[in-house]
Amino acid sequence: MIAVKPDNYKGKILLATPNMGDPRFARAVIYLCEHNENGAMGIIINKSKDGLHISDLLGRIGIEGNVRVADRPVLSGGPVDIDRGFVLHSEDYFKDNSSLKLSETLTLTSTKDILEALVTDKAPQRAMLAIGYAGWDGGQLEKEIAQNAWLVTSADETLIFGEDLNGKWSQALLAMGIDPAALASSGGRA
Repeated sequence: MIAVKPDNYKGKILLATPNMGDPRFARAVIYLCEHNENGAMGIIINKSKDGLHISDLLGRIGIEGNVRVADRPVLSGGPVDIDRGFVLHSEDYFKDNSSLKLSETLTLTSTKDILEALVTDKAPQRAMLAIGYAGWDGGQLEKEIAQNAWLVTSADETLIFGEDLNGKWSQALLAMGIDPAALASSGGRA
């Protein structure tokens, strides 16, 4: 018997549908940083954390200086590891043993080095800081996709780094040719 390898959604965007039963993910837009047979990991890119901005958080942890990237809201990246920061950023910053290359243009770093770099001339050109991440066990994400809890689409860096957090869900659906109002009235079946 030939084993069928499941789709790999690494580098894709997940859009929560109205079938998503977990209110923490209602209208969530998630960039998938990793996906393999052991599970998946992603960052919610459209939900802010308590009105906190990057400069506020850096000040709270003792990193002084002017933020060299757009001083965006800190994101609520997901319900896993909620005491840890993750910076999704352009590829122009990379630290061996602490940065994970996600694509030709995106990198993820979760060590204090990147936070310190955000106030220096070594800062990446674009960055967003999230607290926590979204995670799935092996096969769990595929099951949720089969249950129409998520739509999968290509990653668009304009969307990823866009400043309109509240509009990202609708923007992504419209880019797929789906009317957000029609999706809501269809019960999530696209």
